[in-house]
Amino acid sequence: MITPKLFAKLPDYISTPDSMTIDRHGNLVLSCPNFADGQPGVVVRFDKNRNISKWFEVPVHPETGVARNMGIEFDDDWNLYICDNQAWSGAPELAFKGRMLKVTVDDEGNILKCVTVAKNMEHPNGVRIRDGYMYLTQSMLSKVKDPSGKLVSCVYRFGLDEQDIEVTNTLEDKHIIATFVTQHPQVQYGADGIALDKEGNLYVGNFGDGEIYRITFNPDGSVKENKSFAKDSSQLVSTDGMVFDDAGNMYIADFNVNAICKMYPDGRLERIAQSPDCDGLDGGLDQPGEPIVWNGMIVASCFDLVTDETKVNTKHEMPATLSMLEL
Repeated sequence: MITPKLFAKLPDYISTPDSMTIDRHGNLVLSCPNFADGQPGVVVRFDKNRNISKWFEVPVHPETGVARNMGIEFDDDWNLYICDNQAWSGAPELAFKGRMLKVTVDDEGNILKCVTVAKNMEHPNGVRIRDGYMYLTQSMLSKVKDPSGKLVSCVYRFGLDEQDIEVTNTLEDKHIIATFVTQHPQVQYGADGIALDKEGNLYVGNFGDGEIYRITFNPDGSVKENKSFAKDSSQLVSTDGMVFDDAGNMYIADFNVNAICKMYPDGRLERIAQSPDCDGLDGGLDQPGEPIVWNGMIVASCFDLVTDETKVNTKHEMPATLSMLEL
């Protein structure tokens, strides 16, 4: 196994780091919803020397006065798409207030434009972009009742030119391209991590089941197949954020057991790093939320907040941290 090392201790205005992407300058961009302490949701950047700077605060919801930014991704014009997961905390006044934002920000952090692509969402989480479309996981569809009684979740596909879409969080939403049912009796949390391979196939992690699905498409863009691609509970327990490297290997944050798993192109899973319950200050994987491949290493955000009988993590500690695995 690879021994995780400390990538960065984060400043005190960050309590829960989450999703990452890379900007036009090669900087590592980190989305921080700050669920742990209620501070404003922020986006920060690391330069090649790992110096961190605050880029901007995410525009707040006009009704709730907060922003809770999770998944992020750039389009080809360097607009930043942001999953504003208002209701993640469970606060009743934030229910069904989630948004998908498209934000244009200059290098100094000035917000030049902010467009709401979709609104009234229950639980928007991860986002990827390809060929003029945005693919978005919604981890819960509580209004949809599966006959089994288990949780339903889904993936939406929005055109990059769409805006102000009124999401109903039901199967009537025409933008839904795939749904999932989470079987795990204790971890009822669904579609979370999302990634696209070089061929344009979409991979979605069903968090509670630790299972990765592959969605393939017909030439007209319709879904050809949504099928389980990888599952091995001895190597992967939960599927949070995930990312491909240039060789077609995928790295997955195993949130529940403080681990990073590697998925080979044939679907074989291998746990490559794992930490016990820790505070992350020595570089340990302190409830990893998402990995990214950056400058020859895997950087993992340490969410470090959720505690229950299915999690290795037992408490939240400050300062927040990022971990890294040298490749």
